[in-house]
Amino acid sequence: MTAAPLLEVNDVSRIYRGGGVFARRRVSAVAHVSFAIEAEKPEIFTIIGESGSGKTTLARMILAIVPPSSGVIRFRGGDLAAIRHRAARLAFMKLVQPIFQNPFEAFNPLKRLDRYLFMTARRFAGANDQSAAERLADGALLQVGLSLAEVRRRYPHELSGGQLQRVAIARALISSPALIIADEPVSMVDASLRMSIVNLFRTLRDTLGVSIIYITHDLATAYTISDRIIIMRRGSVVEAGDAREVLDAPRHPYSILLKSAVLSPDAAGDPDRLRVAPPADIPD
Repeated sequence: MTAAPLLEVNDVSRIYRGGGVFARRRVSAVAHVSFAIEAEKPEIFTIIGESGSGKTTLARMILAIVPPSSGVIRFRGGDLAAIRHRAARLAFMKLVQPIFQNPFEAFNPLKRLDRYLFMTARRFAGANDQSAAERLADGALLQVGLSLAEVRRRYPHELSGGQLQRVAIARALISSPALIIADEPVSMVDASLRMSIVNLFRTLRDTLGVSIIYITHDLATAYTISDRIIIMRRGSVVEAGDAREVLDAPRHPYSILLKSAVLSPDAAGDPDRLRVAPPADIPD
């Protein structure tokens, strides 16, 4: 018997309606998106798109923060729309963890970082005393190249952006998730640290068996670490498939524009040199 996919997004759309004088206006943030991530093969599945493409709205639906207007999202065969009670939501949050764009906004500047880690260990990983919480926190930090000794009693402003994003990743790892949703996780990090964090995601996939939905506008990092990708524009998927095949030989005019906007033909060998140009008026 074939196992249910880890995640199944089936013909999902999200429509927002305006208020006041714009009450009749309907904005399609996501339109008829479908894909699946198999449970038996951890992968880095990348969603590429510029601001307004719908990628973050799609991530919020996968995290069960907002419901789809139509379509179904299933996690391990269960419909996310059925998650209503606190116990079910906590069980889902244990297995599906987010990593957000700006690590300085993910943490309260007045709260010590170790408190976040200990709280996550107690809430999602079953730590029933302080020593257990510390062991789990230290183990997760070691996986991202830090340690509890480096983080203990420190506030967010006492760490660099790269260190803080690593703490955010460690926090997500404490509960041993099956899926991580990383929304633009390196866009606020210095270029010198960007690839080290991106490569960390590849290590998490290979050593811990964690699947990662990596959301970005940056083709360089997508080309480097992705197994499969979808490219979104105005809420719709315009191209999908194996990452190298799509990015090496794109077919849709918008995808071709993204590839042609690199600074040099050898940018794939030097990811920091590959950048996307401002969006053009490409016909639908």
